[in-house]
Amino acid sequence: MKISILTLFPEQFEGFFSSSIIGRSVEKGIVTSELVQIRDFSTDNHRHVDDTPFGGGAGMVMKCQPVLDALASIKEESSHVVLLSASGTPYTQRHAHTLTAYEHLILICGHYEGVDQRIVSHCDEEISIGDYVLTGGELGAMVIADSVIRLLPGVIRSASTDEESYEHGLLEYPQYTQPAEYEGEAVPEVLLSGHHENIRKWRLTQSLLKTRAVRPDLFQAHELTKEEEKLLRAADEM
Repeated sequence: MKISILTLFPEQFEGFFSSSIIGRSVEKGIVTSELVQIRDFSTDNHRHVDDTPFGGGAGMVMKCQPVLDALASIKEESSHVVLLSASGTPYTQRHAHTLTAYEHLILICGHYEGVDQRIVSHCDEEISIGDYVLTGGELGAMVIADSVIRLLPGVIRSASTDEESYEHGLLEYPQYTQPAEYEGEAVPEVLLSGHHENIRKWRLTQSLLKTRAVRPDLFQAHELTKEEEKLLRAADEM
């Protein structure tokens, strides 16, 4: 997969694409990255990329010309173009899976008070990473790139991603490692038992309980299986 990022601050991504799991995926050739400086496409002598909004209002708006020229310089027939926007579709793990299907993912980082609406018509979708406002789309682009890259074959063992939070509509169960007891807090005995079926049931129960308590919206959207109903009843009766 190729990931191209249109941004005013390409330096923010230097460590991102060279560190940890993401860096190793680049080294293996699983993913290639491209950073495009939008300002390089400004036709203004002062390299301006923003202007005041028509109709008045506070703040500045990103001009369409530099962004669309930058986009045209790299866009191909196979490209999927995403605009990072506070008014976009909320991003989810399921969405991350859909983005892995594209050969070329282009992420446009908005800035200032927003972007000229004419940019939107050249994008395949707008995505928001949460119900809050950031100073720019760079952090959102990193979130999307990270979540997509780690799902690509060869980046992380599939067994490691299959049981993560959100993969099956539930939050992940609690995890423990050595030591078995620390300052009076002990690892649940079932995890030390070696009984794989009991461990599986405990983990599923914990996922259900945590999701119900922390993310009731996810819990309501999750269709309980007969086994899950039984496990929850047993847990509630304890």
